[in-house]
Amino acid sequence: MDLRPAPRQRLIAGAIELLGADGVEAVTLRGIAKHTGVSHGAPLRHFAGRAELLSAVAATGFAELYARREALPAGPPRDRLVAACRGYIDFALGNPAMFELMFRHDLLDTGDAELTRASSAVFDFFADLTAAASTKDTDPRLIAASLWAALHGLAQLWLWGGLSRASFAPSIDLPLAVTLDAYLGS
Repeated sequence: MDLRPAPRQRLIAGAIELLGADGVEAVTLRGIAKHTGVSHGAPLRHFAGRAELLSAVAATGFAELYARREALPAGPPRDRLVAACRGYIDFALGNPAMFELMFRHDLLDTGDAELTRASSAVFDFFADLTAAASTKDTDPRLIAASLWAALHGLAQLWLWGGLSRASFAPSIDLPLAVTLDAYLGS
């Protein structure tokens, strides 16, 4: 019995490896073919083009982020939301190239059903946590979207060095705590 992954999955796995090692711009169809040891035309037998392949890779990133919900602690909704926010930041800092790709709509097929399903599952879960934790009289999906944007900005600024060089923020923990207090109250 052949236990190797199917060719499509092998190409996605190779693209994820290449992405992690060399960044978003290195993930080309030829680069993936070379990295996985297949002919340069092989990726086009499984994907219509680079955008479709990158969308499959980004969907994998969203699925990994979504899977982190299983590690959230039991307890009050606010504690679970804070842990989810921390998990989002940790994912971003631990997987900067994947994090970048997941939101590079200029490189992705935003109509891809798998990508839409995976990203929507993450947001819906986050919105449900926000609804359970929020005491504000505002649509919780709006609060969740705004909080997600703030978390995304924190992570991006940290990755780019904008916050990490600031003397008032020796780690991302303090800006994260201030952000959470602003959205959820002390």
